[in-house]
Amino acid sequence: NIAFARPHATRLEIEYAAGIAHCDDFVRRFAQGYDTVVGERGVKLSGGERQRVSIARAILADPRILILDEATSSLDSESEAAIQDGLRTLRRGRTTFVIAHRLSTIRSADQILVMEGGEIVERGTHTELLVKHGRYRQLYDKQYRFEQDLFINPGEDFTPEPETPVVTTPVTPPTRL
Repeated sequence: NIAFARPHATRLEIEYAAGIAHCDDFVRRFAQGYDTVVGERGVKLSGGERQRVSIARAILADPRILILDEATSSLDSESEAAIQDGLRTLRRGRTTFVIAHRLSTIRSADQILVMEGGEIVERGTHTELLVKHGRYRQLYDKQYRFEQDLFINPGEDFTPEPETPVVTTPVTPPTRL
């Protein structure tokens, strides 16, 4: 599946691309490793695994112009963090257009264009756009708060501890009659 980008690539080139995209972990779990047939459109892979294979394929193809459309959208936060370095390697030395709703995907971009209604409403680096306190900052703050909330388990109390301890009197259980 990875070699589809370059059918005559060597095994070493395929494994190198897979390593950058962090495919090694799940590929090695398959009995046939890199020779495993994953079915049409990768039906035996999870959404995140399919995206990592797509990224490995793009690394192997080594295009001069690269378009990443929601490249990390099917990944959980941990998997996304693992492949961000691979994406930076992939973008280096080429013109890259990254379309993303998950802003962590584009933080390291040279230029970020914020679009609404088909119009560019802001332009700059991540830091420049945060300082402007415009639409990008609103989206970033909202997304950051949402991602913070994802680390709270259902039913878990996320109320901050009071600054001064609250003293309560012990409750004596009722006695039987």
